[in-house]
Amino acid sequence: MSNQEQAGALVSQLVDSVREFAGLPECRNAARDLYGSLVRRVKLLGPLFDELKDSEQQVDDDDALDGLKCLKFALDLGLDLLKAVNYGSKTFQALQIDRTIKKFHQVTTQIEEALCKIRYDRFDVPEEIREQIQLVHSQFKRAKTQTESPDTQLQTDLTMVKMGKDPDPEMVKRLAEKLHLTTIDDLRKESLAIHEMVVLTGGGEFDSSFDTVSFVLKKINDFVMLGNFEIEDSDREKRFARHRSPVIPDDFRCPISLELMKDPVIVSTGQTYERSCIQKWLDAGHKTCPKTQLTLQHTSLTPNYVLKSLIALWCDSNGIDLPKSQENSKARRTNSECDQTSITALLEKLTNGNLNEKRAAAGELRLLAKRNADNRICIADNGAIPILVELLSSGDSRTQEHAVTALLNLSINEANKGIIVSVGAIPEIVDVLKNGSVEARENAAAALFSLSVVDEYKVAIGAAGAIPPLIDLLQHGTPRGKKDAATAIFNLCIYQGNKVRAVRAGIVGPLMRLVKDASGGMMDEALAILAIIAGHHEGKVAIGQADPVPVLVEVVRTGSPRNRENGVAILWCLCAGDVECLMIMKAVGGEDVLTELCDHGTDRAKRKAGSLLELIQRAEFGEPVAN
Repeated sequence: MSNQEQAGALVSQLVDSVREFAGLPECRNAARDLYGSLVRRVKLLGPLFDELKDSEQQVDDDDALDGLKCLKFALDLGLDLLKAVNYGSKTFQALQIDRTIKKFHQVTTQIEEALCKIRYDRFDVPEEIREQIQLVHSQFKRAKTQTESPDTQLQTDLTMVKMGKDPDPEMVKRLAEKLHLTTIDDLRKESLAIHEMVVLTGGGEFDSSFDTVSFVLKKINDFVMLGNFEIEDSDREKRFARHRSPVIPDDFRCPISLELMKDPVIVSTGQTYERSCIQKWLDAGHKTCPKTQLTLQHTSLTPNYVLKSLIALWCDSNGIDLPKSQENSKARRTNSECDQTSITALLEKLTNGNLNEKRAAAGELRLLAKRNADNRICIADNGAIPILVELLSSGDSRTQEHAVTALLNLSINEANKGIIVSVGAIPEIVDVLKNGSVEARENAAAALFSLSVVDEYKVAIGAAGAIPPLIDLLQHGTPRGKKDAATAIFNLCIYQGNKVRAVRAGIVGPLMRLVKDASGGMMDEALAILAIIAGHHEGKVAIGQADPVPVLVEVVRTGSPRNRENGVAILWCLCAGDVECLMIMKAVGGEDVLTELCDHGTDRAKRKAGSLLELIQRAEFGEPVAN
């Protein structure tokens, strides 16, 4: 096999590996930050390998080929580590965290060294992809030279328990929260995990920790059942009632709510869910099966009469009243039939009616599309979307409002998003955003946000000129309009090209004004957008010209945890590599603020604050301060 053939095969394997990283479940144990950081960084490598695969570029260099092999090996090790970390007892994972940190550092080192060998700067890829890979590589470099510290408070509490100290309620509460063992279901899973570890290892290395793990689990269990004063009395009574009730078989529980199913229905993948739970999932626009993550071929729900009968028998034998749901189901079916009839009649008016009839029909469709998922599918299947898009250019402002809001409601369905875009709606929605009434502009912004959930549509929306009118709405809209504009801008700016568009459209000035005006209620959104565009060179330059350091230091001093985190992230982007910026931050009292943040901030804020303090010290001693 030639070098080029080997490289092509490796690139395809790397694309698959990155996708496997992206599909990993959330980690909820002491290694959460390590796990999340590695997954996030590896996912950012995806665009490079997708581009190399799609463009079929020549990779004949022996060093680059060796680098691809090393990276594939490192990613395989990383996947094995992530799967191992996310499995088993959370308490045992916390006791073994030092060993886990070393393993993560080894994987990080191997990935960074492989990236050095690949020499990705020689590849013919878009500038935004090259910048993204350079950023990720620099993150791996920093992580390689730093040693992550475990949660000091958690380790102190566990050490006290190992030494025989009987924990007080505050300590047990901290352990429960930091180990993510705060519900009965969490405790049940932890107990099963401990049991499996004992069975699989035959004791072994687990023996020395078993007593500690069991003791901690018992204390947390007692706390959750008896001592969690943050739970309302009524909730506690319900929890006690469930605890005293017979154990519900897993097959009788809805995979979403984990509660006993009242009206079980089957989706196209063959999985069974409680009707109300899966309906909410579908209404939210999801098109996958929650349990298997497979794409649903259709959204029809088939009653599972066999399982419903089994649940009824189990309830009867255990003295439990079977919840009634048949009447609700009948009512829903009747409503659906009525909606179908209404939709057909409304579409006739929308197509052939006069202006008043079209206005009224669009308003009715707007309400029906908001009501449930079946209506959204039915309206689209009957061909309403192209007609509604035509009405976006109506000279009647109320008709236009109804049309854009109906499209917003229809876009909740994932398949409808594709239809809306395919019939050329994006330019029309942008035109409404520019020239429509107040309500129409707000709902146009919300519709663009809904469509921008699909990555390729982010590009199309930005290219259609949406960002300048969104910035205008952000400045001059109603409170709701400003929120809609901010969420749309934030989502669009996930795509690199839209960051540039936003900066060149003058977004930094309005955002800085919103940050300074705490009474305006838009500080959270403004800081989040600034944090995302500060990672781009043009964004960094534009923010730096707005004299941001004193304002951001004050945000870090007095803001909410989320705002402090975004504030310090922006400062880090601005000041890393800029001695003058570091000295300004020091002059306005930034060192004390950063020191306090290192003690009391979120994990991400602590890392950024620590890095900035180190850069300030380097600047004072005349050392390089490049990030």
